[in-house]
This record gives sequence, C-alpha cells and structure tokens, in this order.
Amino acid sequence: MNSLDDILHDVSKPARYTGGEWNSIVKDWRATPIRIALAFPDVYEVGMSNLALPILYKILNDQPDVLAERVYAPWIDMETLLRQHNIPLFSLETKHPLADFDIIGFSLGYELTYTNVLNMLDLAKIPLFSHQRNDSQPLIIAGGSCALNPEPMADFIDLFVIGEAEEAILKLLEAFRAYKDNKKQLLREASTLPGVYVPNLYEVTYHKDGNFAGITPKVPEARLPIERQIVAKLPQPVTKPVIPYIKVIHDRGAVEIQRGCSRGCRFCQAGIIYRPVRELPEPEVIETVAALVSNCGYNEVSLVSLSTGDYQNISGLIGQLSRKYYQDNLTLSLPSLRLDTSSIELIESLPHRRKTTLTFAPEAGTERLRRVINKQISEEAMLGIFAAAFEKGWLNLKLYFMVGLPTETIDDIKGIADLVTKTCQLGRKTRSNSPRLRVSVSTFVPKPHTPCQWLAQDSEEQLTNKHELLKQGLRRAGVHLSWQDTKTSQLEAVLSRGDRRLGKVIHKAWELGNRFDAWHECFNYNNWLRAFHESGLDPTLYANRERPLDEALSWQHVDTGVTQNFLKKECQDMWQGKETPDCRYGPCNACGLQLRNADCQQKFKTNVNLI
Repeated sequence: MNSLDDILHDVSKPARYTGGEWNSIVKDWRATPIRIALAFPDVYEVGMSNLALPILYKILNDQPDVLAERVYAPWIDMETLLRQHNIPLFSLETKHPLADFDIIGFSLGYELTYTNVLNMLDLAKIPLFSHQRNDSQPLIIAGGSCALNPEPMADFIDLFVIGEAEEAILKLLEAFRAYKDNKKQLLREASTLPGVYVPNLYEVTYHKDGNFAGITPKVPEARLPIERQIVAKLPQPVTKPVIPYIKVIHDRGAVEIQRGCSRGCRFCQAGIIYRPVRELPEPEVIETVAALVSNCGYNEVSLVSLSTGDYQNISGLIGQLSRKYYQDNLTLSLPSLRLDTSSIELIESLPHRRKTTLTFAPEAGTERLRRVINKQISEEAMLGIFAAAFEKGWLNLKLYFMVGLPTETIDDIKGIADLVTKTCQLGRKTRSNSPRLRVSVSTFVPKPHTPCQWLAQDSEEQLTNKHELLKQGLRRAGVHLSWQDTKTSQLEAVLSRGDRRLGKVIHKAWELGNRFDAWHECFNYNNWLRAFHESGLDPTLYANRERPLDEALSWQHVDTGVTQNFLKKECQDMWQGKETPDCRYGPCNACGLQLRNADCQQKFKTNVNLI
C-alpha cells in the first residue's frame, strides 16, 4: 500500500489532507478509549468555515476519555488516488482510518451533500447501509439542520441527534460508555434519550396512492415525537479554533453573538429551527474577541447571527470593540443585517479602512409579496436606505431576491427589475460615480417545519421563464445578475421534503457517480433522474405537488417546539397577506415554544394577564 506522502504531490491543495494546523488537538490514541471522527461532507475549505464543528470538537476533546478528530470530503482528484492506491479515508489529526473510530458523526447542513456522505463511508471501507454494519464497525450518527427531516438518510445513519447538540452529545456519550460493545442495546438505550432518533426502531407506512402515511415505533423504548433539543443559553464560544493552512470560505474569526431569529419570515427554515432567540452577553463577546485575536492572530472578526442587527445593544457593542481595537487595525464584520437605516449607521460605526460591499435581502420585488412572506418593508423605506448608503460613499450593493415565492405573479418579477432600476437611478443622482449593483436570485424551496411546508415549488419551466424575464429587465450597465440553477433547486426541494424511500434514490445516484452535487462542475441531474426512474419514484411528487394541510408529513415525528397549528395559521395568513409581528418586540405569538422555553413562557403569561 502506498503512503499518504506518496500521493499528496499529485493533488490540488494538499493542505486539505495534512492536518497539523495551529490549535488542532492530538490526543494519545492508545490511551483514549472513545474515538470520534467529526465528518463534514464537503471540502476542507467549506467545512473549516462551519461554526458547529469547532464547538463539538472542543466539547468532546474536553472529555478525558474521548478524542475527537476531523475529516472532510476529499476532492475528486484525491478520491481517485485513494481508490487507486487502496488507501482508506483517514482523519486529519492522527491519519487513522475512519473504520478504526468508535463513532463517526456527520454534520448535515445541506441536502446536496447526501451523496458525499455515502462516498465518505465507501472510501472508509464501511458498509453504507446501517443494517449491514456489525458491532465491530463504527456507530454512524448525524445531526445538523437537515436532520430535522431525517428520513431521506435514514437507511444509512444509525442514529440522529435532533436539534442543538451541545448537551445532547454528552448524554449520548454516557449511553455509549455503558453499551459500547453491544450496538443493538446501545441503540435501544439511546432511543430513550431526548432528541435521539434511531430510524431502525420505527416502521414507516405508505398509502395505496404512494403518499406517506405515518411512522410508528417497533419497540417500547422508541419515543414519539422526537423533541428538538434546545440549549437554555449559548455555550461559551470557542476561543482556540483550528487555524487552517489554506484560505477557506470564511477566513476570519467568528463569534456567535446570537442564536435564533424572531422576525418570522415564512419561507425561512432557520427562523423556526433555531428559535428561541438567545444572546451571548456583551462581556463574553468582548472577552471572546480578545481571545480570538490573541490565540489566532486574526485581524478580522465576524459577529455572527441570523440577524446581527437585532442584538439588543449592537451599537454599544460595536462602539466598545471599535474603541478597544482602533490601534490594532482589527476589522469587524456583520454578515447579516436587516434592511434598516440603523444598519447603515451601524456599518458606518465600524472601524473600516475602505468601503467594500453592502449586502441586503429585499427577497421580493413588491410590497404585496413582501407582506405575504412576512417581510414588511415599503419600497419607499428601501430606497431611503439605499440613498443613505450611496450618500455615505457605499457604491457597491449586493441585493438578494427569491423567485417562485407563494402567490408570486409576473408583476412581482417585474417588480424586482423595477426596484433595481430605481436603485441604479438613485445612485447616479446621489453620487457622481455610478453605483455597482450585484443582484443574486435564489429559488424558493418549501422547507419542512415552515408555514410553506405544504406548498408546491415552481416547475423548472416556470422558473426558467422567470429568470428570462429578469434577464430582459436587468440588461443595463452596472447590474450583474446571477441566479440559482433550476435543476439544483428542484433536487433540493425533493430531498428536503423526502421520505425514507429516497434512500434508494440517493444510493443509486451515488452508484452512478454523483458526489459534490452542490458544485456546478460536478452536478449531474440526468443521473438523478435515472436514479428516480430506476427506483420507481417521481421527483415531481416531492417538489411540485401542493399538499393538503391535513396530509401526513414524513418529518412530523420531529417536534421543533413550534406547533403544527401555528404553522397552519401562518400558512393561511400568508395567503391573506396578513402580518405576524415580531414577538421579540411585541406580544407572544404562541408558536408553541411558550410550552418549552422559560422566557417565552413568561412573556406568554404576561400577554394573557394583559388581555
């Protein structure tokens, strides 16, 4: 067998596979009884920008009897060489084959990485299907946002951790310590833990018409529903993250200052599955920034949140950090700001040395459609925000829109072009230099656990026509239009709302050669169509079919804490264009979390007393 050193000179970016980075943790393999591989099913540059893995890496390595190492999906050239030279996929820290680990934990953050999971298991010489693995082979677990509908990957995963894993993973470790040598008993014991779903302990049934019917436990231990795990307060941020040798997607320090969002955009899955809002206290944010600068040498730190501008004293926090690091040339970035004039003021207060690009997400081109998706802001207010940006010298704007939204009409598509045109004209009036606008258009994907989960996605033909209309409307200087591939969006919709039958489709697509489906240079839609055909399934029934509100859903056994009644009401309000106010600044909307979260419960009781 050839060694790793023999092949690294033949691959692009060999530092993806070498390990040994600053702050990486290497424990004594022989002296540590529990060995866990944290697996990210995409390339190193993407995985090293993920915020969840460093948290788990620290939590697990803080356990005296546990070692946690990392592994990422090898790029095509590396995969080819691993197979040619019969080298099994290995961890970065100690280069042990994945098959030598006790647990392999996959982070599932995007549906189009599913074939990569299969490919990594195969490269590790581990059987793909859970029923094929014995006690001597690793326990395969998975978590992440996609685990909120675990069914498409249920054939391959031994157990899922549903929700926030900071506390749940430690409880799972206790069960593993007790039943390490008996996988069958371990899975039964694990299934009693909150937030743990063991697919093999449940039976799935379908109606005669092929629609999903339901999921029932096979054994007494298996519970329903599976409750999403929610930590009461944000964990202490990682202050010694592993520093990559090569440039990664987000090549800077990151502090999660807030988790959750209460704004209630109806298309947004993250707004549901990361509720309720929890903030990291200001002193802890400041301490973490200081530690990141000291431990990692970063000259840029990002304050991360789904809506960073909603942090309660964000301007005061920015002021403190700006004063403290003014002489150190530290750049602060705010990656997620709402459309608001306060956002411009906030950005202006940052210790920037140069004007770069401001990014905003109007999402829809008309006020009517923004009301539908519960993102209420008038065109007048938006143009005022853009004017303020131009006045202060921000000439580069990036605007995010979506097509295929519920109730969307041709006038709504034209509204995108009209709004962009007015923005260009405004920039030319405000500044002598012409503004440079980048318009990015994504496709609406109806996601599980949202008010849109019952809706149909636009067909490929409908989406293509809308893209053509936008291209015609935006053919003017200073505007660069980009859009999401319609076939990719269709597959994402299928996999996000799929049931357990999709396991054979995913397996077949992988057998046909699919991996890195999220990468346009690797994506092969014809292979997917063939996989569906050979599996006897129609992808349009998952993506393009509207479902009755009383239809059983393949993810309904997962309880996010937000009730189906609330989602149904939101769906009905969506069709009426009725606003649901932000519960953080108004009354409790009784989404269901008032039954599980102390802060929400208190606010709900206060509202009831006021009525």
